[in-house]
Formats: sequence, structure tokens, C-alpha cells
Amino acid sequence: MDAPCTVPSASAAAGEADLLHMRAALEQARHAWELGEVPVGAVVVKDGVVIATGFNQPIGKHDPTAHAEIMALRRAAEILGNYRLPGCELYVTLEPCVMCSGAMMHARLARVVFGAADPKTGACGSVVNLFEQDQLNHHTALLGGVMAEECGQLLKDFFVMRREQLKQQRLQAAAGEDSQENGAAG
Repeated sequence: MDAPCTVPSASAAAGEADLLHMRAALEQARHAWELGEVPVGAVVVKDGVVIATGFNQPIGKHDPTAHAEIMALRRAAEILGNYRLPGCELYVTLEPCVMCSGAMMHARLARVVFGAADPKTGACGSVVNLFEQDQLNHHTALLGGVMAEECGQLLKDFFVMRREQLKQQRLQAAAGEDSQENGAAG
């Protein structure tokens, strides 16, 4: 059994390969944004090469499990012909949730690298750290905070845009109601 691993500081541990792969995950997150999904992206890397990608698609696929990490894990498993992904690393722009962390442990990933922390649902140290549970039979190494500012800013920008869209929709709906009332009065 592997020893549990705490989340080291990204500034101390992130190398050039980590930055390269996190940029690839950010590109996947932008694909999610284009589809109106929360912009989270993930890539699976084996022997330094990206073998699978994924981005959030729960809304479009009507699938609560279609998180970026799950999409990338599914594709990697298909490519490798194995539900276990030993020696693989997963890079994701947002700290994984409980569901995704569980899937990563079942896949036997060697390492998970994430960007922005998720203070509401993060299961790699923000809310809970599933990877540090001694009772579990597999422990994946973690590195958090890689390109955290860029990853977090993409999410912030998305939600600012989403709030603005909702505001405009409410204004348009109110304007439509006003014109209907004025037309009925005339």
C-alpha cells in the first residue's frame, strides 16, 4: 500500500511538465465554456504524453457524472484497454470532488495535479482529503495549486459572464412585461 500524501505547495513542486499539462487542461476547460458548461478541463498523462482529455459536460449530456475528470478517465481507460491506469497522472483545473477523487483512486492513478482549490466541494484538502484516508487501499500523490490563479480566474470570469447574462434576461423579461402592459392599456 502506498503511503498517504499531503498536498505540497505548487510553487515548490511544479515543474515545466506540470505547467505544460495544466495548460492543456485549461484548453479543455475553454471547450466546456464554449458549450455553456462550467469551465473545468482535465488531461490524463502517461510517460509524459497526454493520452486522453476531458471537459465538463453534465448539462449537455444530462449526466451528473460527466465531470472533466471522469470524461478523461473514461477515455484513457478505453485507450489503454484497462480500467486501471497505473503510471498515469491526471491534471485538472479545479480541485476534484468526492466522486472524481473516488474514481481516481479506483483507477489507481499515480498522481493528481490540480489548479484552483474548491472550498465548497474539494476532496483533495479543501473540504476533505480522501487521498489521506489510511483505511483506503490506494493512495495517489497530490499536487495542488498549479496555475491556480489562471484556473481560478477562468472560473470567476465564467460566473461573472453567467450572472450578467441572467441579469440581461431578467431585464428583457421585465421590459417585455412592461410593453405588454402598455399595449393592453392603449
